[in-house]
Amino acid sequence: MAGIAQDTPIPSEIRLHQKSRILEFAYENGERFMLDFEYLRVFTPSAEARGHGPGQETLQTGKRDVTIERIEPVGTYAIRPVFSDGHDSGLYSWDLIYNLGKHHDELWQEYLKQLEAQGLSRDIDTTSRPSGGSCGQHH
Repeated sequence: MAGIAQDTPIPSEIRLHQKSRILEFAYENGERFMLDFEYLRVFTPSAEARGHGPGQETLQTGKRDVTIERIEPVGTYAIRPVFSDGHDSGLYSWDLIYNLGKHHDELWQEYLKQLEAQGLSRDIDTTSRPSGGSCGQHH
């Protein structure tokens, strides 16, 4: 099956916590990941955000208040969250989710560093609409 290794842990339970904005993944072995909506949105695997090769990624900004409206299953290997900002093209495979859970702290710190380095914000969305003017964007 696409994008899934035989030993990829598959969540036994997925819970959507709207108030705390957390998507909870529980596994048979007792592991549990609490991934907040912003984190999941920022690390979307969609081609629109990731590009089609290294260096083509678009850093996702202004996602602090994003919510997940619903989650749709994709076969038996992934889920597709529908976010409040209209983003719904990211297919989150079980191996991606496990990786995001396992490496949460490093990935999040790296994201915050990239935002700071580029002078961008978790509160101002520069990725969902055309930016006006000179904010260091390369064309």
